[in-house]
Amino acid sequence: MVASARVLDEWRRRVEAEYRSAAFTQHLTLWLTHVAASPDLIREGLRIADDELTHSELSYDVYGAAGGLEPPTIDLDRLALPIRGDSLDIDVVCVTAELFCLGETVAVALFSHLHQMASQPAARRALERILRDEVRHRDFGWTLLEWLLETDAHGHRRRAVELELPAMFARLERTYGEVGAPSAPERPPTDQEREWGLAPASDYAGILRRTVERDYLPRFGRLGLEAAAAWRTRA
Repeated sequence: MVASARVLDEWRRRVEAEYRSAAFTQHLTLWLTHVAASPDLIREGLRIADDELTHSELSYDVYGAAGGLEPPTIDLDRLALPIRGDSLDIDVVCVTAELFCLGETVAVALFSHLHQMASQPAARRALERILRDEVRHRDFGWTLLEWLLETDAHGHRRRAVELELPAMFARLERTYGEVGAPSAPERPPTDQEREWGLAPASDYAGILRRTVERDYLPRFGRLGLEAAAAWRTRA
């Protein structure tokens, strides 16, 4: 069955995004060995990198089932984590907070929503596996952040997260907001496109707002981080 160009574009984009996530997770896991993280955390990071590769493969299966023929384009210049701070400690904690605590937490809600709408077998199969894994990825992020803060003898990691959190929230909002939602262009998806796991921009924005209240604020609060002020001052 040949789907619309929007369906093909979205699943091809997901192939590339999941592959990039695999590279980022491997990179973060290497950093974890450099800061002598718990072996359990390192092993879980490697497992997650393998999950992300599987997600990329599943996304390509959906792309093919929808009639896609072109291979994905992987931007090799975007497969390494950027250096953010003056020390590896700062990079590790900021990447953990943004990619896993923020990114994977909202991803659980998003993929749950997409899975509920999708009825095409290939799309449902991929979204079901991705959703199941995202729950574990989210939990890894919060566990890792907790460990990073508990072993933060001088408070440098905590201060870095507090300083960077408004900018992290702003970047997330640009991705999930009304304008920036990745698979949600101005025209709402048709019923057929929804069956392939696409959603309108308003759904992305609503999911983010609910995730802020339900997940981010209480979870950061339990770690002693004031997320409400960071969300209000995001820019």
